[in-house]
Amino acid sequence: MDVVVARCAGLDVHKDTVVACVRTPGPDGDRVSETRTFGTMTVELLTLRDWLVAHGVTLVGMESTGVFWRPVFYTLEDAMECWLLNAQHMRNVPGRKSDVADAGWIAQLVEHGLVRPSFVPPPPIRELRELTRYRKTQIEERTREAQRLDKSLQDAGLKLSSVASNILGKSGRDMLDALVAGTRDAEVLAELARGRLRLEIPALTRALTGRFGPTHALVVGEILAHLDYLDEAIGRVSARVDEVIRPFVAERELLTTIPGVDKRLAEAIIAEIGVDMTRFGAAARLASWAGMCPGQHESAGKSRSGRARHGDTHLQKHLAVAAMAAARTKDTYLAAQYARLVARRGKARARKAVGHSILVAAFHILAAGVPYAELGGDYYLKRNSPERRARKNLNDLKALGWTVTEKPDGVSCIPPHAA
Repeated sequence: MDVVVARCAGLDVHKDTVVACVRTPGPDGDRVSETRTFGTMTVELLTLRDWLVAHGVTLVGMESTGVFWRPVFYTLEDAMECWLLNAQHMRNVPGRKSDVADAGWIAQLVEHGLVRPSFVPPPPIRELRELTRYRKTQIEERTREAQRLDKSLQDAGLKLSSVASNILGKSGRDMLDALVAGTRDAEVLAELARGRLRLEIPALTRALTGRFGPTHALVVGEILAHLDYLDEAIGRVSARVDEVIRPFVAERELLTTIPGVDKRLAEAIIAEIGVDMTRFGAAARLASWAGMCPGQHESAGKSRSGRARHGDTHLQKHLAVAAMAAARTKDTYLAAQYARLVARRGKARARKAVGHSILVAAFHILAAGVPYAELGGDYYLKRNSPERRARKNLNDLKALGWTVTEKPDGVSCIPPHAA
């Protein structure tokens, strides 16, 4: 088998140790292997880097093992080319299994060019990804905490959410603070309503009559304090995101031209795929990497499951949110695509198809530096000729029992009961 990389190394990465196997040319033309084990402390990883540089290693391959590969990758990437490899692509031959054997196997696969690297974004995008993912978790936690709040109120017999659409609005927050402070009079609590909610004071009085006790006050008070903390944390993280994304503001503004993609979703998309589309080469490869297109499994002339591959789950969640937002827009291609698919394929597949379209659009927008080009909500109607659509509609009327008569000045249609 041909040797593609003359001096390479394979790393078997664990939490506390890294087993490194270096493959280099020998004096008689054979390949020589040397294996050593290093720790994962920063000082020990620097020793690993110096050892690899001393052997003239130009390419290092390592398996993606949880988050343990990150400090190793980040330490070595400035000194040599590093490849992060998919574990499914490196199945070893059954039999003897050890860390040393794994490191040697990875080195041989890299040596002969039998594996391809996974996408690892550059440091600025990695920092943005860390921030956007953490912000997403805090937003999700805030949603869960708000749901716990309503459960506590329901347990106390308070039906505030049945009257107020947002129990954490200004009026709802004043009522909750008063409850925690010890106010139990439903009429006094209802008088705290503001704006249009004051029209619902009688209903609020009934809704705020319950059995709110000291335990409920303690739990609700802690939930409200946690919600305040989460709001502050989300604000601080968002402020840092605004600083980190400053070099990519132009790309973010271009992505917001896609229906359903707002500022926050645009930041998340950039954090997941970056702005350099040459890393993927084509929109189809990006969609495949993200797990947003059907899979292909064909054997003996038969096509089996078309289930999509496992991709970037964070990106998939963001695209699902963008797809549902785009489905609610007016007179857009994405809304027409969702409406066209949801009736016969279901919501999940329609949502994924629209998410795929958004990802493809994002690829071309970032690759060409141009805004989104709207095809229009009537795209699927215009795709066929007017004569063909008219002929289809007339045939549908005939199938329903209508009498259709073609005249020189137009077409006459008579419903079945009138005929």
